[in-house]
Amino acid sequence: MTNLFIRQAREADLPALIALFASDPLGGHGDTLDAEAFPRYLAAFNTIAASPDQTLYAAELDGTVVGTFQTMFTTSLTGRGSSSLIIEAVQTRNDMRGQGIGAKMIEYCIADARKRGVRLVQLTSNAARKDAHRFYERLGFKPSHLGFKMALK
Repeated sequence: MTNLFIRQAREADLPALIALFASDPLGGHGDTLDAEAFPRYLAAFNTIAASPDQTLYAAELDGTVVGTFQTMFTTSLTGRGSSSLIIEAVQTRNDMRGQGIGAKMIEYCIADARKRGVRLVQLTSNAARKDAHRFYERLGFKPSHLGFKMALK
């Protein structure tokens, strides 16, 4: 997949990125293409873009957005004050899965983390996503923690 281009997402990418999330039957995030929801997506995009520790990416193939992911750098007192890279919201267009796009996106994250001297790269995955778990393990990730969430809205 030599013509895959990973770049920082732009505001103009929002419709394509939202469509990726809205088409995900397992996500359960309530994402929608409804125009009334767009201002909330735009506000979130602007918050991410303004943060020095977060980046939203688009994976583009022949000028079309086919994937996305978000990274967050965090520093903790644990690990002797080391930094971690958290990967979030990894999504490949449904009809493009199995073509190496997801692997290229994750490899991009790992290379960036190495360049920045990060100690740990971590991500979470919906417990129902067994194919995704195999995918992450194939890339070298190991299941290590049990996550908990509390929905507030």
